Amino acid sequence: MQKVRKRLIFLHRFMTRRMIHKITQFDKTLEKIFSFTPNEISHSLSIPLKKASTIYKKLNHLDHPQMMKKDEEIAQIVTIYDKEYPDQLKTIPDAPLVLYTLGNIALLKHLPSISVIGTRKPTNEAPQKLKQIVTPIIKNDWVIVSGLAYGIDSLAHKLALFHKGKTITVLGSGLNHIYPRENIQLFEQIAKMGLVVTEYPPDVPPRKYHFPERNRIISGLSLATLVIEATEKSGTLITVDQALDQGREVYAVPGSPLIKQTVGCHQMIQDGAKLIMCANDILDDWK
Repeated sequence: MQKVRKRLIFLHRFMTRRMIHKITQFDKTLEKIFSFTPNEISHSLSIPLKKASTIYKKLNHLDHPQMMKKDEEIAQIVTIYDKEYPDQLKTIPDAPLVLYTLGNIALLKHLPSISVIGTRKPTNEAPQKLKQIVTPIIKNDWVIVSGLAYGIDSLAHKLALFHKGKTITVLGSGLNHIYPRENIQLFEQIAKMGLVVTEYPPDVPPRKYHFPERNRIISGLSLATLVIEATEKSGTLITVDQALDQGREVYAVPGSPLIKQTVGCHQMIQDGAKLIMCANDILDDWK
């Protein structure tokens, strides 16, 4: 299994999850692909020959051990084959195959956990909403999961750190490319006191499509998702949709109908999310 694990980490650097899943359908050891010709790669993965030739070159000309060593110097790597991999994440559609982590890896399997998310441009009331609703959850030993973004994400992480609680941040980039740059200090605090997680190898910079992709991990690591504030077309809704697809509970905090940052929450509540006024509205569900 150790060899399979190493092959998975290497393939994950330049192959999509879909490709790797296709390989496992005919070879669970992930070994045969290394001896395939470009034509065989093209046929087995149903990809154009040009793309297969690029993969062939990477399979045969990259320094596997050196790349692994470099990554392991930066992060603790957890694969879907490892005992440290969280059970709740295995059950989601399109589960990540490899995770790069910094910090307290035990938090991956710590339950209960809740993702706290929302707009990048919160109202002046948002910190008070978090203080009232999320602080008791932190003190009840829940892990607070979020995404290091401006606004609600950052506020949630900072609140957990302030109360010496547990928090996980999920990045949309590799560990050598923290985004946003203004949150590097917060990233360092979380790496020291909580856990940083990403499915992207350390040298991968942030890409626009990474952020909706990483949101499935934020919701997947959590038993439930709490939305503090969200606009009508907020990216927060992507995480909510993924949480629902994963069969997770969704909670939303209401607010004034005159404020755009609460419109998304009101839509969620109309669509079936549970309206949250205080922490016990959540805690009572999990007694």
